[in-house]
Amino acid sequence: MPRKAKTETKTDAKTEPKVAAKTEGKTEHKTHEAKKPVVKKIPVQPVINIGLVGHVDHGKTTLTERLSGKWTDTHSEELKRGITIRLGYADAVFYKCPKCEGTEAYTTKPKCDKCGGPTIPQRKVSFVDAPGHESLMATMLSGASILDGAYLLISATEDCPQPQTREHLMALKIVGIENVVIIQNKIDLVSDEEAKRNYEQIKEFLKGTKYEKCPIIPVSARYGLNIGALIAATENAIPTPVRDSSQKPLMFVARSFDVNKPGTAAVDIVGGVLGGSLKRGMLHIGDQIEIRPGHEVERRNQKIYEPIHTRVSGLMTGNTKVEEIGPGGSVGVMTELDPSIVKADSLTGALAGLPGELPATLSTLNIEVNLLKRVVGAKDNLLVEPLKIGEILMLNVNSAATVGTIKSMKKETVELGLKIPVCAENGSRVTLSRRIDNRRRLIGYGLIK
Repeated sequence: MPRKAKTETKTDAKTEPKVAAKTEGKTEHKTHEAKKPVVKKIPVQPVINIGLVGHVDHGKTTLTERLSGKWTDTHSEELKRGITIRLGYADAVFYKCPKCEGTEAYTTKPKCDKCGGPTIPQRKVSFVDAPGHESLMATMLSGASILDGAYLLISATEDCPQPQTREHLMALKIVGIENVVIIQNKIDLVSDEEAKRNYEQIKEFLKGTKYEKCPIIPVSARYGLNIGALIAATENAIPTPVRDSSQKPLMFVARSFDVNKPGTAAVDIVGGVLGGSLKRGMLHIGDQIEIRPGHEVERRNQKIYEPIHTRVSGLMTGNTKVEEIGPGGSVGVMTELDPSIVKADSLTGALAGLPGELPATLSTLNIEVNLLKRVVGAKDNLLVEPLKIGEILMLNVNSAATVGTIKSMKKETVELGLKIPVCAENGSRVTLSRRIDNRRRLIGYGLIK
């Protein structure tokens, strides 16, 4: 998954009249330069995944490009329709100027925008650009499993909250994303009064939720205004979690694809690639790995899923080839698989790890269910009706999306038969969506028992 961290960003937003709303939360870093600063060595692999979520056309892909220099909408249908359909990935390095004060010290460039001096790298991060369109909610939920934190983008040009703004905020809560920065985007398109009114709407929307104290950063992704304040807020609000590289590796596969171009000679064809993130452990070139659930085969007139076994032939993070990868940001795992097995994201939702060390493949789920009081994302204020035997629900577990039919119910526990099996550990979180008015709407979540 090649990526290029290159950007042209103007981060000095103090002089811009459109930054009308004050930054909420701790976004100022005090600088102490009494001693000579210690230059950090940034690892090749990003240390965290940050998701960009929010209502369609609120600027997620534009902000990703502003921070990383990469436009993540590259699929032909995405370019045609102007929306994100698949998960997009891009990396960036956050820098800080040792001479400048406050948020102006932060940038994505090795030279300070204000004084022109050299900056000190802080961390390398991966951005996961998730779809905002309501029909693609399952894709967003699947991507949320690999996130360490999130940016929730809210456009200053529209009333807050929009339907998917509300739905995505609830989704972050359900999948357990604690660390969030709220971004009030497109402030260049509104007056000072409109920006302030929208800012108050955002605060009212967050009031009473677990995210009401999250920083709110007004920015213009299009012009790069206030990017320094956004980076400073990220450094405060989304810490790098403690990773465990000593355990057996477990990778969530969020993408799978064939990198061979049409017309490639047979002798030059390379194996399929898995994209995603390691939740724990390490992978090395030459490791034998297993992928579950695997692929569908027919045995004794029955269709079943069998694990896939292959060898790691290469490892990539961004544009860099590496010998090993660990837990952290998004990575690419090159394999010896026939490219036809992995093309078009056919292995998305699978787990990868050492042979015999992965959780079981499940065709039936027993879930301890928690239903929401109201349907999230619906225009009308609809109550969530009780589940019914025989009802069909959309399920998201880890990075997988599947469909389940309710077979039985006992108190808070529901048994579902799955159309496509999943590989998951006990205690894994599952989101539940129901078809309402021809749309899948988030109605609750559960834990696998």
